[in-house]
Amino acid sequence: MQKKILIYNSGGGLGDSIQLFPLILSLQNHFKGYEFFYLSAHDDHYSGKLNEFGIKIKTLNLSLQYFGFRWWHYFVVRKKLKSQSLDKFDLIIDLQSKIRNTLILNHIPRKVFYSSTFNYFFCSKKNKYSSDKNLINKTLNNLKIMIGEDIKKIDYDIKNLPERLINESRRLLPDKNYIGFSITQGNVYRKKAWPIEKFIELANRIKDKNKIPVFFVEENETLLINKIKAEVNNSLFPEHNTKISCPALVTALASRLDMAISIDNGIMHMISLAKTPMTVLFGPTNSEKFAPNYVGVKVIDSKAIYNLEDISRISVEDVYRSI
Repeated sequence: MQKKILIYNSGGGLGDSIQLFPLILSLQNHFKGYEFFYLSAHDDHYSGKLNEFGIKIKTLNLSLQYFGFRWWHYFVVRKKLKSQSLDKFDLIIDLQSKIRNTLILNHIPRKVFYSSTFNYFFCSKKNKYSSDKNLINKTLNNLKIMIGEDIKKIDYDIKNLPERLINESRRLLPDKNYIGFSITQGNVYRKKAWPIEKFIELANRIKDKNKIPVFFVEENETLLINKIKAEVNNSLFPEHNTKISCPALVTALASRLDMAISIDNGIMHMISLAKTPMTVLFGPTNSEKFAPNYVGVKVIDSKAIYNLEDISRISVEDVYRSI
């Protein structure tokens, strides 16, 4: 019988899923021959918007909306699994820390269970686990401690992108000296956006240095786009000049940039897959947990500079100095 690993993620955004690429690739490289399943409390982006990235993982569809967020899921999850002829997983990896969700997930039959919830109380094997703030590094290090085997970290390689996306990115951004800007937030519940007036001032200062501002803004943001075009001459919106629309195209376009400036959002994670040098701005969210982790990333966190969660307190000069 083929061995199976289940990865549970309660986050619902595109960025939450993209952030897991290195974890999935590392585990698949280490546990060769295993069957991998992904369970989310929200939308499954791997077989949808993120399909072009080529991350191969099966969706565990239990037909339970917001899995883990409803106590009654505890009483039906095993029955749901049996209906799919899935009796027991060899390893379940819990990537969140809510006790309710962990208790429900832990009710799924498994041989080994990993979770950081309640200071690793629910882990099958008790040990002194790492408290690294970066989710991927922490999980890989702790799985190494749990199973007693080194797990090599595998980052996403943009060479795996479809050639048509690479070619399209070259057509849309054929020259050099491009600086990318990601300015809109996907999560409407926390104010993560830096004021547009500050982005415009920064873009104009950069443009005066013979750089070309490239904005990643959805085409339906008409008022915002018109404002930028009116106040930042010769700014580019490459996604508006193609019939291709997918996150993987953003990653391909990011490979054409000299650098990027972004708030904490899904596009930040799309750009990070290209290992583009980037300055990222944080306010209410946790920069240690969510910021991309590679050489070339600079974090500007209003909590660290001004002891405030208000991202708008970050000045244009703060960002300009960092780049």
